[in-house]
Amino acid sequence: MPSAPPRPRNRFDLPEWAGAFGDLGTLIPFVAAYLAVLRIDAAALLVPMGLALLGAGLFFRTPFPVQPMKAVGATAVAQASLAAGMSAAIVSAATLMTGLIWLLLALTGLAQRLARWVPRSALLGVVMGLGFSFMLEGIRLMSQQAWLAAVLLLLMFVMFRFPRLPAMLILLLTGVLMALLAQPDLGRALASLQPSLRWPLPAWQGIAMADLWPALVLLALPQLPLTFGNAYLSIIEENNRLFPDRPVTGRKVAFSTALMNLGSGLWGGVPLCHGAGGMAGHVQFGARTGGSSIILGGILLLAGLFMADSMGTVLRIFPPVVLGVILFLAGLQLALGSRDHDTDKVDRAVLLATAALATWNVGVAVLFGIISHHGLRRGWMRF
Repeated sequence: MPSAPPRPRNRFDLPEWAGAFGDLGTLIPFVAAYLAVLRIDAAALLVPMGLALLGAGLFFRTPFPVQPMKAVGATAVAQASLAAGMSAAIVSAATLMTGLIWLLLALTGLAQRLARWVPRSALLGVVMGLGFSFMLEGIRLMSQQAWLAAVLLLLMFVMFRFPRLPAMLILLLTGVLMALLAQPDLGRALASLQPSLRWPLPAWQGIAMADLWPALVLLALPQLPLTFGNAYLSIIEENNRLFPDRPVTGRKVAFSTALMNLGSGLWGGVPLCHGAGGMAGHVQFGARTGGSSIILGGILLLAGLFMADSMGTVLRIFPPVVLGVILFLAGLQLALGSRDHDTDKVDRAVLLATAALATWNVGVAVLFGIISHHGLRRGWMRF
């Protein structure tokens, strides 16, 4: 029996560098919210995320993403404004609990068994719905400067005609110039930055028993269906469709999710996941190997170690309109991957209905897709 061909090596060429920044549209808003509202230590947030990206790139050898978990971030930021508040310790506790939950799912094989119940039409519907959600959020960010966004978006489509052109790097450079022109004090603030080495302090000792219940009920458990749909089922589908020579298994993804959350929680970081939208963003702008994940991971690691006290200033160089363009294009790439020419009428109905629900709630969409698929096939339902 002939041996399997060796997996492609990670590259670090210009397309990989350009693709490395394809996830900024989702990454930066959540990082900024965690830093500004919840006062999460920038080193504790960025260092574990950077290390997780390095590990993902080296292990999977595809543009495997690492993102802050969206439902946790949104809930934590919203709860922070209430009288009781949402502390950084509760977020760290939620990160550790998320790691333990996914470790249990990986060790027992429960994640893989649950995945077998999800029909392909429902899975593709989740992917399409996530793409729509990304595009809608991108439109919201772009609406602040609609005409400028339209011009940037059209220029990106023109640049995509030339694969050797680093479209993302050109867009980011344009954004930096826009930020410097719009904020006269930004250049002086950037020039005065002084890097200083600082490793995040262990955070698990600061977690009290009173932090565990709100961490589990308000953050860890509500995120689980979204992670299962977006960062487990969808990332496996997306990776194996785009890179059949480097397939991933449910067991590996579950273990990876567990390990990076346990590591992040121990250092006071936030819950992390492998969101399929992140891979779509990396691929949209040129990434084809794990080199893009390693590049972004190295940048985040260095930023967390040396620029943690200055991240508020650094994040000002990314205008919302540019982040909106990045997010819109990542969503478009993700939605395009949901097509399946072999589906019949029932599967198409499940796909479209699931996609619509996924723009609202991915967990509900997954459950709806499973139930409606089996109900329609068995004659219990009819569209």
